[in-house]
Amino acid sequence: MKEAIELLKKHNLLKIIDDELDIYLEIPHVAYVEVKKEDSKAILFTNPVDKKNNKKFDIPVLMNVFCNEEAVELFIGNGDKIGREIESLLKMKPPTTFSEKLSTFGKLFALKNTIPKKNKGKGECQQVIKLGSDAKLSDLPVLTTWDQDGGPFITMGQVYTTSLNGELKNLGMYRLQVYPDNTLGMHWQIHKDSNHFFHEYKKAGKKMPVSIGIGGDPMYIWCGQAPLPIGVFELMLYGFVKNKNAQLVKSITNDIWVPRDNDFIIEGFVDPTKLRIEGPFGDHTGYYTLDEEYPFMEVTAITSKAKPTFLATVVGKPPLEDKYMGHATERIFLPLLKTTAPDLIDYYMPENGVYHNLILAKIKTFYPGHASQMMHAFWGVGQMSFVKHAIFVNDDAPALTDHDGIIKYILNRIDIDDMLVSKGVIDALDHTSPKFAVGGKLGLDCTGDEIAELGITILEDEDLLKRMQNITNDVKNLKQYFTDTKNPITVISVDKTRNQKFLFEDLKPLFGYIKILIIVDNAKNDVNNPYMLVWRVANNIDSNRDLYIDDNTICLDATNKNSFDNFKRRWPDDVDCTKEVLDSLRQRKILDVSDEFINKFYL
Repeated sequence: MKEAIELLKKHNLLKIIDDELDIYLEIPHVAYVEVKKEDSKAILFTNPVDKKNNKKFDIPVLMNVFCNEEAVELFIGNGDKIGREIESLLKMKPPTTFSEKLSTFGKLFALKNTIPKKNKGKGECQQVIKLGSDAKLSDLPVLTTWDQDGGPFITMGQVYTTSLNGELKNLGMYRLQVYPDNTLGMHWQIHKDSNHFFHEYKKAGKKMPVSIGIGGDPMYIWCGQAPLPIGVFELMLYGFVKNKNAQLVKSITNDIWVPRDNDFIIEGFVDPTKLRIEGPFGDHTGYYTLDEEYPFMEVTAITSKAKPTFLATVVGKPPLEDKYMGHATERIFLPLLKTTAPDLIDYYMPENGVYHNLILAKIKTFYPGHASQMMHAFWGVGQMSFVKHAIFVNDDAPALTDHDGIIKYILNRIDIDDMLVSKGVIDALDHTSPKFAVGGKLGLDCTGDEIAELGITILEDEDLLKRMQNITNDVKNLKQYFTDTKNPITVISVDKTRNQKFLFEDLKPLFGYIKILIIVDNAKNDVNNPYMLVWRVANNIDSNRDLYIDDNTICLDATNKNSFDNFKRRWPDDVDCTKEVLDSLRQRKILDVSDEFINKFYL
């Protein structure tokens, strides 16, 4: 990480905090607040401590390495430019002229750098080698981010695995829970290559080798989360983007090859016959994912550079570091997505929609039902199959990142007859579905012309709220948005005492004033905070259960679900900062953050 740190310093993108800060909550809370700022920077914590065990570390902790778009471009490159290079390769045709042959040869010759190179001997990541009982995870400053977390978690681990026959390699990025007996929980989700490999080893009755890299080139991290087709080794993407081979060395105690410049390598084996409770963990959805059984790795070695840096990230409510990583991913992989959705012009996954929960897509429509066809194409393609809510607009729509313009465009075109409600696979982290990893999907075709006026009357917020409260005491607050469109939105917060379908029925006398009704819990929601309302709604609905339609009125129930809804799974808590920790950091002048900021992002 030394090179990355120097590059961040050079571009004035690094804060250095020399105060002693605890790996339990304090360091993560500082990083969590920092990355939400408009001028956010990476942070190097030079004096991490473990107050609980009265332990000091001589290993600095680097967080928020992808702190903004400038940092992403420093470490990955220009996403649009890389996307164009990929598109050029995909559209490459047999050359006919000498100049075309030269150009084609140059492109193909450059591809030689995509293949990772295996080096003899040891790498910088193996300057210090600890084996067996000397390989102690407690020697690493692994962070506990949230007070309900099941323990410390490695959050920027590069997980290297190989298929049983050794033909396929994979780099993935998963959270890794540290257990007291030097084992690491492997949170392999059902759709990940590593999980497929795991089942190969399980069927064969063999232990699975795993090596985990920490630090090194930040590009490894981005490659680990890139949505590549199954069977494509992610370090080939590193070689393509960097135009140089990834340099690998063999692990000390297993046959996994890892980047030679990693700061740490944790080696070991997974026994596929054994599972262990993993979690809870405050995840990137802004909710805790609950404790479940997962495989775990038994550590056989920890190797490192002589002077390593520990790399970590923090996940929770948006915006976070993944906002900037996700934008680069969108730009770079747009050409690949176009190969299965050729009429796609552009797409955008807002970070407050938590990525898989909401996608906006601009397409060139040629015939009726084209958008519906594209919805099914999306839901059947790779990681896009996990998207819960997809909104399609035509090529005349504003830029997808023009939030005000695109929302008005959509609201002027929402037609109940052009809504598609389906069911399918969803992200394993989704908490709203009645069954694990299977839930409702909603597609909106907004590619047509503006709809006709539907004759509703717009009231002042205070008047509409008073009329609702005359009907029921459940409604506490109200705010209307985009009243200048054909489908204005009315958001209400409630003290929930029943299934919200009954509230929807009670409010029917007011449907002459309401087009789209969104219901949220009064607790922990501010009807005047549209950014976090999008986060709540995208997170909290299953369209098969929470979408109500009566004539021309649409209702979305974004309340937390419970027995009133016949919801039988556990509903997790929000990921919240510990108030005492925030207050302490503010009093010690380590955090400079206002109450307004805390409320704005639901800290």
